[in-house]
Amino acid sequence: MTNEAAPRVVLVAITKHGAQQAAGLARQLPEASVCVADKFAPLMAGLPNPVRAYAGAFRDEIAALFADFDQVVFFVSLGAVVRLIAPHLKSKDEDPGVLVVDDAAQFVIPVLSGHVGGANAMAEQVASLLGATPVLTTASDVGKTIPVDILGRELGWKVEAPKINITRVSAHVVNGEPIAVVQEAGSAGWWTRPTPLPANIHRFARFDEVDLARFKAVLWITQAEVSAERWSALAERLVVYRPPL
Repeated sequence: MTNEAAPRVVLVAITKHGAQQAAGLARQLPEASVCVADKFAPLMAGLPNPVRAYAGAFRDEIAALFADFDQVVFFVSLGAVVRLIAPHLKSKDEDPGVLVVDDAAQFVIPVLSGHVGGANAMAEQVASLLGATPVLTTASDVGKTIPVDILGRELGWKVEAPKINITRVSAHVVNGEPIAVVQEAGSAGWWTRPTPLPANIHRFARFDEVDLARFKAVLWITQAEVSAERWSALAERLVVYRPPL
């Protein structure tokens, strides 16, 4: 397992009802911060959570929330959240995970950075605590297949590939194309979904066992050096993962 720090989480509300919902979730997430209008700060009395109370326009808080937190959970309407965060978006490698909880706390919707930013996983955690339904729209989650960009992250694996490779290979995976997974290093326990490994994913113990003509892409879990010639020969079909030594 990795020694990564726990994500920095903030629960955000701009109405009295939203603040009450945020307070209820905060009791179950004592490490999370809470951000509410100062007039609703008394609703947080007795909570162990750090509280940010703002007095001005809420839109002026977004930049700081994006800078200071890894997961931003809004008890605010989805449309309002989209408009509020739009000016602050950079890339999926930099933006925090952003989630929305509906007004009845029935659904938890990852809006931004579902995979790399961890919003999908956070949505499942929050939904479990609220007794709600996580609304995941990322293709690999809906299709219950391999998330190419974060495979093995919880095991400390590092992905090594040009971004275009990750994009192309992800498309092949979710489209059900034949994919070779070659594992020469690291834990074999990387498939953690309750469903079986999809039929288009084929596992191999060594790279030289793979008939490259049969597969649209190769996911290679290894400590071996990958030559420039091999990267070139496989063009945009290869993604490499480096487990910790």
